[in-house]
Amino acid sequence: MATPSDETQKTPQKTTQKTPITEPIPAAPASPAAPATAPPATRPSSAPPAAPKKPRPTRISGTWIAVLVAIVVLIFLLVFILQNGGTTTIHFLWGQFSLPLGVSLLFAAIGGALLVAVIGAARILQLRRQAKRLTDRPAASPPARRES
Repeated sequence: MATPSDETQKTPQKTTQKTPITEPIPAAPASPAAPATAPPATRPSSAPPAAPKKPRPTRISGTWIAVLVAIVVLIFLLVFILQNGGTTTIHFLWGQFSLPLGVSLLFAAIGGALLVAVIGAARILQLRRQAKRLTDRPAASPPARRES
């Protein structure tokens, strides 16, 4: 026995393609008593709608964001130092120091950051020298080949 769902599966369904509407739909008047005096302005369908331009961030706005982030980091560091105020004895090379724990950890972090900065600066100088050597070389002559 055939059910209605079987019949719909057997019969081919017609598909209609809908064309997209490019013209804006006119807005209804605010009140029924007010007649529409002018037809709504329409743009040509070939022109894309003008999207509002997002302003590009400036250097000053980037600086303000960096300052705000630095203030938040400094507040966290201050809280960390104040909460870790117990003194500790630090032995470094042949010296012995007594400092609060928060301050000694802050000095250790500064020392690590300086070490990373020195290594990074050395690498940047190395890359600059290499780039300068490549740009100073004449472009017309190929590099000399070594023959063994």
